[in-house]
Amino acid sequence: IMLNKPKGYVTTVKDQFSRKTVLDLLDGIKERIYPVGRLDYETSGLLLLTNDGDFSYRMTHPSHKVDKVYIATVSGEVGEDIVEKFRKGIEIDGYVTSPSAMCVLYKDKKKSTVQITIHEGRNRQVRKMCEAVGHPVLDLKRVSIGNLTLGNLKEGQWRYLSDFEIKTCRDIIYR
Repeated sequence: IMLNKPKGYVTTVKDQFSRKTVLDLLDGIKERIYPVGRLDYETSGLLLLTNDGDFSYRMTHPSHKVDKVYIATVSGEVGEDIVEKFRKGIEIDGYVTSPSAMCVLYKDKKKSTVQITIHEGRNRQVRKMCEAVGHPVLDLKRVSIGNLTLGNLKEGQWRYLSDFEIKTCRDIIYR
């Protein structure tokens, strides 16, 4: 299942603090499903859910190098030096991230909108990377995972993946 997760939902099956979970958005699903990876509470965008543990593992484990693309609005004007830092990897939480891609889509003196592509997906990684280079995230949305994109799926809505989408995901993770 592909979900366009809104902000304000926890990416878990059940929350110990009784916050809204992504499963609250999935009316009519009878099977036991769970999120493939995570999006933090304040991040919106593409989230997959499945009942297939091997698929989930392969889509999220860094060794399979499945790209995750985010659009971030960050504080300040992002320059080429920051783009280069992302290309080389950024130190956060005592380790250096794998190289990633950053493309500046818009910038002015107060804020920039950038596209960031990673394949690790550690806890709050994009936010921590941006913070580490002096450009804290103001807004963050994941727009694609591998070959899957949100397209015109509205925030809070979900749909089943097509057979073709499932096949192309499997082609990526079982190569």
